[in-house]
Amino acid sequence: MHRWILPLIGLLIVPSWSLAAEPPPLRVFVSVLPLKYLVDRVGGTHVDTDVMVGPGQSPATYEPTPRQMSRLGKTDLYFRVGVPFERVWIRRLADLNRNMSIIDLRDDLPLRRLEDHHHEDDGGAHREPHQESALDPHVWTSPTLASDMARHICEALSARDPRHAPDYQSGYETLAADLKNLDSRLRNRLAAIKNRKFLVFHPSWGYFADAYGLEQIAIENAGKEPGPRALARVIALARQENIRIIFVQQQFSRTTANTVARAIGGKVVVVDPLAENYIENLRRAADAFFLALDDRHE
Repeated sequence: MHRWILPLIGLLIVPSWSLAAEPPPLRVFVSVLPLKYLVDRVGGTHVDTDVMVGPGQSPATYEPTPRQMSRLGKTDLYFRVGVPFERVWIRRLADLNRNMSIIDLRDDLPLRRLEDHHHEDDGGAHREPHQESALDPHVWTSPTLASDMARHICEALSARDPRHAPDYQSGYETLAADLKNLDSRLRNRLAAIKNRKFLVFHPSWGYFADAYGLEQIAIENAGKEPGPRALARVIALARQENIRIIFVQQQFSRTTANTVARAIGGKVVVVDPLAENYIENLRRAADAFFLALDDRHE
């Protein structure tokens, strides 16, 4: 055999061994699109991420599809954040796949309660402080808390796939730096606003508001439309605070928001807390809040 043949065979064989040794990506499910962004940034090519609630769908009313249930049976990790459909489905999902680790990204985070601007006689729902339904699940709207969730993601991926732990750590550190820069940019953008209150239909922006010294006033409460007296109080408060913008998201009806807008001589503006492109979306949301609040002082 020619002396040059053996090295050539070696060059052909080694890459095939390398490919065979590389495991497939971790199969991951998340509840909402912003979490997919965080997982993909931390995990890179080592994760294959599916999302339960897709674009335009509401976490309040969502039900998993048969295809998703099938894929969940083969999933390694599920990252939850406490959105409403999970309270109904999480035990069923756990029973579906005993080998799937379910990670609650809210662990060790300072959680807030959902605002309650309604009274029971208006059809609002009173919730005890210990109930999960009383807690605001929209943790990701704070870049600082999103960074904490990214750390949880890094730890979970590394525990499940130690071989790629250095890559997960690198992905997390890069993302954490980007989130720190985002937080600084939003803080500077919103610092000069004098009137700090804004009106929303669904209370999705509480953590964002807390992070930047704002206060959201929600029309909807516990997934329910306000009764007549509660609606009258919201309108009176909006007039008192000179609020002219009502923020809505595409997953919910705008009928009541339009009614309030007509009553206060204002308009409805769409901001979506569930968009996948997390950093760019929060930049756009901050611009929308700034312009809406700033307009009231012109």
